[in-house]
Amino acid sequence: MTTVSTQPPPGPPGPVDMERMRSDPLGFVTGLARRYGDVTGHRADGETVFMVHRPDLARHVLKDNVGNYTKVDTPDDHMLRPLLGNGLLTSDGEEWARQRRLCAPAFRRSAVASFDRVITDATADLLDRWRAAGSGSPQPVDHQLTSLTLSILTRAVLDVDLGAAGDGFGRAVDAVNRFIGHYVPHPDPDPADTARRRRDYVRARALLDMITRTVIASRRASSPATGTLLDTMLGALGDADLRDQVLTLIMAGHETTAKALTWTFYLLDRHPAEAARIRAEVDRVLGSRPPTAADLPDLPLCRRAVQEAMRLYPPVWLISRRATGPDELDGHPVRPGTLVCVSQWVLHRDPRYWDRPDEYVPDRFDGADLPSHLYLPFGGGERICIGQHLAMVEATLVLAMVSQSVRLALEPGFPVEPEALVTLRPRCGMRMTVSPR
Repeated sequence: MTTVSTQPPPGPPGPVDMERMRSDPLGFVTGLARRYGDVTGHRADGETVFMVHRPDLARHVLKDNVGNYTKVDTPDDHMLRPLLGNGLLTSDGEEWARQRRLCAPAFRRSAVASFDRVITDATADLLDRWRAAGSGSPQPVDHQLTSLTLSILTRAVLDVDLGAAGDGFGRAVDAVNRFIGHYVPHPDPDPADTARRRRDYVRARALLDMITRTVIASRRASSPATGTLLDTMLGALGDADLRDQVLTLIMAGHETTAKALTWTFYLLDRHPAEAARIRAEVDRVLGSRPPTAADLPDLPLCRRAVQEAMRLYPPVWLISRRATGPDELDGHPVRPGTLVCVSQWVLHRDPRYWDRPDEYVPDRFDGADLPSHLYLPFGGGERICIGQHLAMVEATLVLAMVSQSVRLALEPGFPVEPEALVTLRPRCGMRMTVSPR
C-alpha cells in the first residue's frame, strides 16, 4: 500500500527564474527529472507546478483519473483560447465530448484511407515546384511542408483549396507561435521587440480569422454537399462555434504533421544509411508509381522513420492539466488547483525505457511493446489527437513519395536547434538543398 507523504515532491528551492526557464525549457524539464526524480514540484509565476516523469503517472493524469484533471485555466488554455475560441483543443467536459463525437467520423481509419490521392497530388505539386527551382537550390523546407500539410488537410477534410492563401496562412501561424510561445518577464528587457511581436500576432490572428471565414463561406456557396466534415459542421453549429471549430481543425491538423515531416527529413539527412534503406524500400514497393493507402503495410521503414523522429522531436513537447480535486501522485498529495504537467520530451528520452535514447534508431519501433503512455506524440487518454491516423498516413505517404524523386540535404553550415514554443520547431527554420535522385 502506498504511503501518502505530507511533503510536496522534491524540486528547486524557491520560485524558479521564469526568464531563465523560458530561455531553455527543454533543458529545464530534463534537469528536473534527472535531479529530482519521477514527481517534481516547483513554484512558477506564483503557482505550484508538479511534473510527472514516468509513464504510469502520465497515464494516471491523462487517462485513469482524467475526471480530476482539466485543460481549463492551464498554460495551453491561456495560449490557445484567445486565438481558437472554444474549439476541440480548448473545450472541456460535455461540450468537448459533443465536439469530439461530431468530428470523429471524418478521422476514422477507413475515412483517412480515402484521402491518399489528395495527399499524393499535393505532394506531386510540391515536387514540381522543387524541380522548377533547379537542382541543388536551397529551399525553406519547413515552410513548404507547412503549406503542403495545410493544403492536404483543407482539401481532404474540408473540401476547400486555399490556393495561394496557404502560404500566407503558414506565415501567420509562425507569427502566432512566436508571440504566444514566448514568456515576457517583468520588467520587459526588450519592450520594442515585444511590441513588434504583438503587432505581428494581431495581424496574423486577423488573417487566420479571415481565411477561416472565407473557407466557411466558400463551402456554403458550393453545392451540392459532398459529405465532408465541414458539411456536417455547417448543419450542426452556429456561426461562432463553426469558426472556432474550423480554425482549430486547420491549425491543429497541419502544424504538427509539418513539424514531424521537417524533423524526419532532417534526421534522415544526418543518417544516410537510414535514408538509403527508405529509398530501397520505396523502389521495391512502388517503382515509379505514386503510393496509395494500400501500400502502407509494405512501407514499414517509412512509418518507423516518422515514428522515431516524433520520439526525438515530439511536435507537442508538453501537456498541462489543472487538478480540480485532491489526488496523490506517487505518494505526494495533489491539492485542487495544482498545475500538473507531462513532458513528451522527457519521457521519449528516458534511458530507463529506451536503449540509446538520444540516437535515431527507427528499428526500435519494429514490433516494440512499449509501456502505456511512454510514447505520446499524439497525447494520451481520451483526449488523444483525433487526427493521429491521418497524420501517420499523410507523413508516411509524403516521405515515400519525396524519397522516390529527390534527395534533401541540409544547407552546409545551416544551424539547427529545437525551439520549444507551442510546438517543437527548428528555431531558424530548415533550409535544405533539393537534388534529383
